[in-house]
Amino acid sequence: MSKSPEFAAADPPARRPACQPAYREHARSYDRQTGAFGRYRQTVVEALPVRRGQVVLDVGSGTGLCAGLLRDKVGPQGSVVGIEASPEMAAVAREHIAAEGWRNVTVVQSPAEDAEIAVTADAALFCAVHDILQSPDALRNVISQLRPGARVAAGGGKWAARWMVGVNLQARVMHGPYVRSFEGFGRPWSHLEQLIEDVHVRQVTFGTGYIITGQAPNRS
Repeated sequence: MSKSPEFAAADPPARRPACQPAYREHARSYDRQTGAFGRYRQTVVEALPVRRGQVVLDVGSGTGLCAGLLRDKVGPQGSVVGIEASPEMAAVAREHIAAEGWRNVTVVQSPAEDAEIAVTADAALFCAVHDILQSPDALRNVISQLRPGARVAAGGGKWAARWMVGVNLQARVMHGPYVRSFEGFGRPWSHLEQLIEDVHVRQVTFGTGYIITGQAPNRS
């Protein structure tokens, strides 16, 4: 029996572009195109238990849609450091930061695999960044820049139950412009959960989304 379209074979990993075209060509319309997911982003940020004065990494920060929410949590004494591979998305984020006057929010324009952060962070957020979550090298680099016990939260889309064919077809159309491959889309957190402790996973929206929380290992 052939597989349903939503479970078709993933694209081969070789020679993938650094960023999807949507992140380059539509950076200035990204906020509008994904506005319907604003409440979900807020829910993922709320799942990250950070305190005022702490440093948070916003991994795959895009145009900075989570930056303001994170800044509200850490306050003016804390800081938010975005990591974004797309120069176009990072440029939009920096314009937004400048317009808001957020002096404690910065963006490092770099793939997560190579990002160099000058501080040891207290928490990391991965919101709607499926490609990053499928890169063990990216995850290891980010986790290595967290203090022991730092809190981690991630959330995004996933396949629903196999019998929900129509829902999964909609998910493919919805997420297609923003992911290089649907490899791992059934359990997007599988690599992250191997690198963190005290893992809790909650599936939301009838199984089409998830939120995972945990903490960086308490290294000696």
